[in-house]
Parts: sequence; structure tokens; C-alpha cells
Amino acid sequence: VATLTGQNPSGATKNVPVTLRYFGTAGWEISDGTTVILIDPYVSRINGPPPPGGSGSRVAGDARPKVGWDDIATPDIAAIDSRIQRADFVLVTHTHYDHVLDVAHIALKTHASVIGTESTENVMRAYGVPEAQLITVRGGEDYDFGAFSLMVIPSIHSALDHKRYFSSETAPATLKAPLTLKQIHPEGGTLAYLVRLRGHQILAFGGMNYIERELVGLQPDVALVGAAGSRKEIYDYTGRLMRVLHNPPLIMPTHWDNFLLPYNASQQTAIDAVQQFVQEVKVASPTTNVIVPKYFEAIVLESAP
Repeated sequence: VATLTGQNPSGATKNVPVTLRYFGTAGWEISDGTTVILIDPYVSRINGPPPPGGSGSRVAGDARPKVGWDDIATPDIAAIDSRIQRADFVLVTHTHYDHVLDVAHIALKTHASVIGTESTENVMRAYGVPEAQLITVRGGEDYDFGAFSLMVIPSIHSALDHKRYFSSETAPATLKAPLTLKQIHPEGGTLAYLVRLRGHQILAFGGMNYIERELVGLQPDVALVGAAGSRKEIYDYTGRLMRVLHNPPLIMPTHWDNFLLPYNASQQTAIDAVQQFVQEVKVASPTTNVIVPKYFEAIVLESAP
């Protein structure tokens, strides 16, 4: 368990620790022990297609069935149930399978509210998630949920395939389950989220890109920053981000691992690669602490006195 002392930028006075857990890919759990917020929770780790331009490196002896775009999108229910017991809110940054595949089961199981784009909510509707649990956003909303508040920030997807990735596709409202992997994969636009909980401001991205002007004025004490190789397609990715966010006290890379591999496979190649991002942060913002999270390890943010 890693314990860190964070800032108290929103002025909350309750000295209640906030805990983060990394699920891999862009998935996170944020909790104060009472409210549980999930971001892009994907733990099924199916043997699915690689992202555009990706090589899709595999591991020898992988017994998982290979899943193609035209195959039925089937989450690993046992994996979800063993790792996610409760949730109050699920925040989805965009509707790619490595972000949204597990969300409908989680919502039906926990009765959590799902916050995401119209594309995301249409996928939820196809699986029978009740309308009362769906909150459709487009970016620009700033909502108060009592226990926490949430700013929804317009963002942009990673520049995959050497900047050639582009998608304006949205999952339609006519979808009916069962859905194929291709049907749940339309990006539908990309969002970032600023979670304000117990005096902390936690900024979460779901990929390796951002709209700088949408971040002006933000000063999170924790930022979950996309750190995979496609960030290198963006001009001064890390430096610009550190400057516009006023050098956050804590950065944790997200979406840096190889999500095509099962949890028990070695991620050493990805761990080695993410060290370059760690160094980029240290050069751009020497006062910032960087933690490369381990799967499901609790990282505790203690509220400021």
C-alpha cells in the first residue's frame, strides 16, 4: 500500500483518506470508503484485436480464445465479479472495447450510474441497463453529486497508427444485445474527468491526448495521464501538460500496459517503456512525484491537515 499526502484544493475539511486502485489499461477505482467511482473499468482482458497500427504482441502458451471484431462481445464475468464488488458511479472516457466491455455487467450488478457519451449510453441500453442509471454527457458539464463533484472535460483520442487513426462513428440507439465486438467499439468522442472527492482533485484521462485549452485553470493534485507510446505523436505532450496543470504533486501513468495480455503475463516490456514517460515528467516538473501503479495495489491519498 502506497500512502501519500495530497493537497486540499477544494477546501474540504474532512480528513478521510481516498484510495486509488489500478485495474490495468485505463481502468481505475477511486474510493473514500463510502463512495466508489470507477473509471473505464476493464478487467476481462480478452484476447482481442490490437488498436489501429498496433502489433498486438502476445504471450506464448496463451490459452484464451482469440476474439475477432465479428465475434460476440463477451466479458469475463468471473474476473469482473472477483475484482469488482461494488460501484456507485462508472465514468467512461470513450466507447472502445478496452474501456467499455465490462461496464454493462458492472452497472447491472451494482446499480451504479454510468456517465459517458451518447455512444456509451447506447451500448448500455442495448444490454438493458435502466435509463435511471444513465447520465449522458458531452463535455463541459460540472455536476454536484453530494459526496463528490465531477467536471466533464472535452478531450481527444490517442493519435494511433502514426496519426492516421480517426473515427466519427457513434454506437446507434437501435443496438440490441448480443453485440459483436465491433458494435461496442465506436469511439463516440472522448472525454476526460476531474473528480473532486474529500478535498482531492483527481484528473483522469482515457488515452494519450488532450485539448490543452480545456485544461486551463485546472490544478489537480493527482493526474492519471495516458503514457503509452502513441503520446510521442503529440508535440511536447508531457511538458505542455505539466505546465497547463501547474505541475501536479502526483502523476500516475495510465493506459501504459499491454492490455492484450492476461494479468499473469509479464509486463516487463511495458514497464521498461513507461520509464521514459517517468523521466519526461521529472524533466518537465521536478517537484512532481510519479508512481507507476501495480495492478490492484491500493494507493492512499491522505487529506491535508
